[in-house]
Amino acid sequence: MADRLNGYRILILETREEAQFSKLLAEQGAEVVQCPMFTIQDAPDPAPVAAWIRRAIDKPFDDLVLMTGEGLRRIMKLAVARGLDQALVAALARSRKFTRGPKPGKALREVGLEAQETTEKPTTEGVIEMLGKHDLKGHRLGLQLYPDKDHSALTGALSAQGVEVDTVLPYAYDSKAADASIVAAIHDMAEGRIDSIALTNLGQVRRLIEAARAHGSEAKLRAGLERTLIASVGPAVSGELTAHGLRTDVSPVEDHYFMRPLISAMAAALVDKRPKVAE
Repeated sequence: MADRLNGYRILILETREEAQFSKLLAEQGAEVVQCPMFTIQDAPDPAPVAAWIRRAIDKPFDDLVLMTGEGLRRIMKLAVARGLDQALVAALARSRKFTRGPKPGKALREVGLEAQETTEKPTTEGVIEMLGKHDLKGHRLGLQLYPDKDHSALTGALSAQGVEVDTVLPYAYDSKAADASIVAAIHDMAEGRIDSIALTNLGQVRRLIEAARAHGSEAKLRAGLERTLIASVGPAVSGELTAHGLRTDVSPVEDHYFMRPLISAMAAALVDKRPKVAE
């Protein structure tokens, strides 16, 4: 039903795919309240990324692990700027490619490549479990990382397997500019003006907590979440909510951790269990 979210106000915090998510929600009749958590920027110093690209071309990795779709897109952006994109794609085609969840796989398909294996759980632990099933001793492995995350457990597990790990961090987060919009969104939830908050990555949970603490609004945030349907795209986000003493109300069915299934789960919960905010 095209109007199944008609009359509901949905708060989204997505940055990388905000426009697509907003469009999908609006198609269901939702009033979308957008609140970016941060802006994504290229790595402040492109030299290490460019050097990684050159190493990947000169001696293709045995294995490639992509943690985010954004990471590959940023790498390709720099490769295009340096005139190395075709050579890089050709080199990556020779590597066995592993992805953390479906988003990196989508980014691979954008450049005509396919992942050989994807984690069952889109988490770092899932990546460690997936790679642990393979004999990687002596392999050169390219590992794309993402900001604001301690990756030592993953790199340590790979080193313990005898892997030569070559990491790259192709982008950075700038969160300062978003604080004002986050505080305003917290106020809206506390006042009952939001029906559901849709969380699509664990960094959003952390940013909500950090911004609320920085502005003395943590109590207001928790009060607002108490009266707001909390929708999580999958286990990584739900785990982060739990770590902060917060709940998950709805999530897509197992192995369907995408935007459309999240919207369906949210719509079913709102229509069946939650009254609309009075106009």
